[in-house]
Amino acid sequence: MPQSQSPPIFAATDTYADHSADTLALVARLLIGWLFLDYGWMKLIGHEGTIRYLAGLHVPAPELMYWPVMLAELGIGLALILGIATRYVSLFTFIYLIIATAIAHRYWEVSPAAVGAQYANFCKNLAIMGGTLLLYVLGAGRFSIDAWLRRS
Repeated sequence: MPQSQSPPIFAATDTYADHSADTLALVARLLIGWLFLDYGWMKLIGHEGTIRYLAGLHVPAPELMYWPVMLAELGIGLALILGIATRYVSLFTFIYLIIATAIAHRYWEVSPAAVGAQYANFCKNLAIMGGTLLLYVLGAGRFSIDAWLRRS
């Protein structure tokens, strides 16, 4: 999965990056996927708390919205970890994070005591969005169900 080469002055790690691309794609998928699987699992086992949290964010019909939120996070996590439909899941995750960030991490609207935590979560989501765009561009790599399906 070779990508564009760096300018010669910055090219010391290009060969390593090219040779390790599949392994690094796996690591990226595992790290991002684990985050979503863990958050989805916490929502699953903390059903009532999640509904209260959604209600506190003024999400309409929090009892109903609980299900797509929890299922989306579990699905994103599993799909990225397994490397299945990675490009579709990456785009879905990017859009999901735009919505989640706009609803849950409006740091400019919270009390001064909460700004730091909300800003950190806002920035974390931006970073994950960047990671999902890279997974979209690079694909799942060799160690994935996507690769296995291509070979079949």
